[in-house]
Amino acid sequence: MRHFVIAMCATLIISANAFAGPDDKSTFSGAAYAPQKTVYEFNQQVPGDAIKALGYLRNHLAALKEFGGYEGTHLVVVAHGNGLHAFARENRDLFPDAYAKLKKLADQGVSFYICRNAARGRGYKSDDFYDLFTVIPAGMTELAKWQNKGYSYANSNFGKPVTRADIAKMRANKRADKKD
Repeated sequence: MRHFVIAMCATLIISANAFAGPDDKSTFSGAAYAPQKTVYEFNQQVPGDAIKALGYLRNHLAALKEFGGYEGTHLVVVAHGNGLHAFARENRDLFPDAYAKLKKLADQGVSFYICRNAARGRGYKSDDFYDLFTVIPAGMTELAKWQNKGYSYANSNFGKPVTRADIAKMRANKRADKKD
């Protein structure tokens, strides 16, 4: 009898999932997080995108503050692309809010590194960057070092965000194409 009840419960659970469909709402998991160790690769093509990518770190830390795991977390940034221009002191006129955003993250324990190879290839010396950065010999080697220490890898590269309004335009264009 007990096996019969277990089998019936399993059947009901499986059957309930079979009726789920595209109109059913998503769910939210507010599960608690444990402290995290993450190394972010900053390899942006456009220098200003490195400043935008700092938003990933802010969001990462904000989620940990809200759902646990903030204490004991360590985030690392290894910059080796064109984004490193935004971190050079001589370019503060082009990226006036860069230092303040970096400092706020550094004050929360984020560590910042710049690849010397990438810096030299773009005409910079090791001391041309903000004091919040440590220049290291090679970005890819540094990424591997942190991963060997158990840090998860996160890629911070992105394209232009697509909004719901953009999707609505795509939907309208698709309907217009069907009429033609």
